[in-house]
Amino acid sequence: MEIESLRHSTAHVMAAAVCRLFPDVKLDIGPATDDGFYYDFDLSQRLSPDDFPAIEKEMRRIVAENLPFERIEVLRAEAKALFEQAGQIYKLERLADIPEGETVTLYRCGGFSDLCRGPHVESTGQIKAFALTNVAGSYFRGVETNPMLQRIYGIAALTEADLQAQITRIEEARARDHRKLGRELDLFSMQEDVGPGLIHWHPRGARIRCIIEDFWRREHFRDGYELLYTPHIGRGNLWETSGHLEFYQENMYSPMDVDGQAFYVKPMNCPFHIQVYKSSMRSYRDLPLRWAELGTVYRYEKSGVLFGLLRVRGFTQDDAHIFCTPEQIEAEVARTVRFALRILRTLGFSEIAAYLATRPAKAVGEPQRWEQATASLEQALKSEGMEYHTDDGGGAFYGPKIDLKIKDAIGREWQLSTIQFDFNLPERFDLSYIGEDGKPHRPYMVHRALLGSLERFFGILIEHYAGAFPLWLSPEQVRVIPLTSNQLDYATDVADRLRQNDLRVTVDAKNEKMGAKIRRARTEKIPCMLIVGPKEVEAGVVALRSREKGDEGVVQVDDVIARLVKENVPALRGQEASNG
Repeated sequence: MEIESLRHSTAHVMAAAVCRLFPDVKLDIGPATDDGFYYDFDLSQRLSPDDFPAIEKEMRRIVAENLPFERIEVLRAEAKALFEQAGQIYKLERLADIPEGETVTLYRCGGFSDLCRGPHVESTGQIKAFALTNVAGSYFRGVETNPMLQRIYGIAALTEADLQAQITRIEEARARDHRKLGRELDLFSMQEDVGPGLIHWHPRGARIRCIIEDFWRREHFRDGYELLYTPHIGRGNLWETSGHLEFYQENMYSPMDVDGQAFYVKPMNCPFHIQVYKSSMRSYRDLPLRWAELGTVYRYEKSGVLFGLLRVRGFTQDDAHIFCTPEQIEAEVARTVRFALRILRTLGFSEIAAYLATRPAKAVGEPQRWEQATASLEQALKSEGMEYHTDDGGGAFYGPKIDLKIKDAIGREWQLSTIQFDFNLPERFDLSYIGEDGKPHRPYMVHRALLGSLERFFGILIEHYAGAFPLWLSPEQVRVIPLTSNQLDYATDVADRLRQNDLRVTVDAKNEKMGAKIRRARTEKIPCMLIVGPKEVEAGVVALRSREKGDEGVVQVDDVIARLVKENVPALRGQEASNG
């Protein structure tokens, strides 16, 4: 039994149960997902998790009835009459997508029939373990002007043990939810007065972003990149040439009128980097050019798909473009893969999988270029000893690509780095370089992102570490806690000594009991606490409590500094990860 069929069948059983409990319900769709299933309902009653036990009880009745899933083929007109009689307006709208005269597939389960391609399990009795997990609003077809439906999410498993393991993972994911931790740790927010999908970085979150950006810039300079800064808006003709107005306009914001000309805020950085390339004549001796930018872009996303930091409307891409000759391409791709792996490992991700996406049916560029580009990507992965999956036909129309996906601390997979060939933009913008033969040649162009966007990556990072960032990434690394105000001067002196060694430290001078101060530091996930009372002041030492080990006893201040300074170097972490 395939898990996807099981999940899809359980979604139908859930819909059948809701129909029994709420006869006036209007149904939309109920597909399987990567980790479960959902179904969208239009109900006069607002559902909540309090309704789940009743729905699950009715689902168990349907399972116990062992009803067969029957596949029925009817003409579109017959299906239309069936749904009209049942008053299922959303099914009728879905049916309208199917041309007149075509055969339509329905699946029947007892008294419940649904417009569906399948496949399903043989009968409801094969469904052994399931649970409903959440309910949320969802616009019909994802369009904000359409009615808001209620989407019930659920999970299904082959055994009860598998289900309990999945429930445990869900509970762990909820505890790590970056939106929840973002509030609790005061890292970021979204303000209704400004608009959805636009992130406000608070001081603690901004400090982590600054650490990541400084690390990112330093590593790029070390790897032979130069940095660019480009405008946030551009004339309409730029986006016409790039093809964005033809293929991507629905994701771009409306133009602004500037001196009678249309200007657009940028959804991509690529056309600007190309303009820098075209600002002077390039020779083969100039190549390769590796240009990177932390460029903020704006894309219109429907409000129904916005999700915390993971799906936003304004974000900063860690973008780069490599311009090189055909002879240089293989070495450049291998270098880029190595660079991406080093960055991801240093940031704490050890499980990294590669996916090679090849030429789709509709593609631009000469076939031999596709073959060479794909071979270069494949060889780069092999040279790094990376196992990879091939996504046949999964490349963009303008070039093949490598996607690097990481697994976080609880085993979820996230796509981060992309290395993407582009045969389209060099043609559209007529890029060239003068070769050794004195003639113009078309350069190869590679788009490259390591983290994807700082916003999305930060959301993933929060959840990976559950907010307990390693010392080098922590916005506050050390908190010095005096027992009373009598030790405040000594605590301040200790903090100053740590700051002189580039450690991020605060002093908790609040007039509170020591227990309350320690609990607050633990709640705020501070990596290191240095506690000072009369005895510590007299001996010139501190009592060390670390987040991982708890009470570590009395230590010399210089010893604490030496330990923390060593741990505060990200390159050491990257080397350890690489060796591991």
